[in-house]
Amino acid sequence: MDITRLAHAEAYIAPKHYDMRSLRLQGFDASSADFAWTGLSYFLPGGGAEMDSGPLGKIYVVIEGEVTIELGSGEAHVLGKLDSCFIPGGEARAVRNDGNNVAAMLVVMPYPKDAS
Repeated sequence: MDITRLAHAEAYIAPKHYDMRSLRLQGFDASSADFAWTGLSYFLPGGGAEMDSGPLGKIYVVIEGEVTIELGSGEAHVLGKLDSCFIPGGEARAVRNDGNNVAAMLVVMPYPKDAS
């Protein structure tokens, strides 16, 4: 079993994100998880992620505050505490914290095919 204590979780850079800090909880260098990795993202008020799509699906679980997930179609959904969503690979999305409190969200993704 691999345990990652929040106090020892390592920060990582998430491309195309702004006013956000992320910590690796599981996978990659944090643990020997071999099927997926998990990150914890803290979005400051006004923070988010630009509209983008990737080849891999992802799961978001909001654990504090609220975030707005906007899809490439223009459809938008506000997720609150313990709400979650699955975004399939290839689907464009943007993430925004439109509130005045910090929002926290777990991100679960499979490894890229070229990860070793």
